[in-house]
Amino acid sequence: MASDSTRRTGLRDTLLPEVQRRTLEELTGELDLTSGDTRSKRSAFWTMLALSAVIASAGVLADSTATVIGAMIIAPLSTPIMGIALSIVKQQPTGGIRFALLGGTLVVVIGVAFALVLPDSYDLVGNSQIAGRTAPGALDLVAAVATGLAGAVALARRDVAAVLPGVAISISLVPPLAVVGLCAGQGSFLLALGALLLFLSNLLALVLSGTLVFAMLGYAEEAIQHSGRPSRRASITVGALLLVVSLPLVGNTLASYALSVWTGRVQSAASEWIDDTPGASITKVEGVATSFYVYVQTPQDLPPVDLLVADLEGSIPDGFEVVVESSRGERLEPRTIGG
Repeated sequence: MASDSTRRTGLRDTLLPEVQRRTLEELTGELDLTSGDTRSKRSAFWTMLALSAVIASAGVLADSTATVIGAMIIAPLSTPIMGIALSIVKQQPTGGIRFALLGGTLVVVIGVAFALVLPDSYDLVGNSQIAGRTAPGALDLVAAVATGLAGAVALARRDVAAVLPGVAISISLVPPLAVVGLCAGQGSFLLALGALLLFLSNLLALVLSGTLVFAMLGYAEEAIQHSGRPSRRASITVGALLLVVSLPLVGNTLASYALSVWTGRVQSAASEWIDDTPGASITKVEGVATSFYVYVQTPQDLPPVDLLVADLEGSIPDGFEVVVESSRGERLEPRTIGG
């Protein structure tokens, strides 16, 4: 027991030297929007969040990674998220859940507002900032957990600027919410659902990793000393978070694998479909949500899409849509497999 305690103390000192460790009161003042000068804290939170959502939505629509990252420098959504983790460790509410939900709703509404000025013909899946955030998988979970670990350690240290963990955490939260609003505003609710799943998975992973780090760095023990309450409830909460995070992402990873297999089948069928069209070639096939996008380079008219859909019946589940776009700037009428 003594050796285990010594090892934990040694690891804690390596991650967070005592001279650089924020006290529980300091960390609470940083992350709790319901304590201290609440009026100033909330004013800064809502102003910066609204502006960062506008910049992020514009960056997503412009397909500009630099603009999206720039928006995260001022995005304050990391504060309530890490506040949730701290509240679990302290077993005291910090208002983090309320501010995270209301803040997330604000970002979605701003995204919807941007979508309302887009033409109906706007190609959502042709935008890499959107397409990359509508199908979360296991790698997204790994990235979110690592981000939460780094963010929590940085917040606990006095020698790391607060903006650094904020940028890392916000990049996992604000852009997916902006994509939710943009897709929902365009009526693409399946894409919006995928982006929402990414946000929720990232949020839970961040809270989980933040909770583990804060507990490991001794804040749980400090909170118990102040309150005299046992930490069993925090342990149960961490276990529940781990389960909630894992199940949807494992399921989505399996779905992504199936979509990858089906995309390969569409690629093969599309190549056979244009065999009799001189000079035609398939440049790319993408599977997004319940649609397959087939991009064809051709100097002349293509065969009817119904022939391609007929070849796919039996190898692709019914209900998937096939959309063909040619290099001549023509998008053929979408067809539904089994429809």
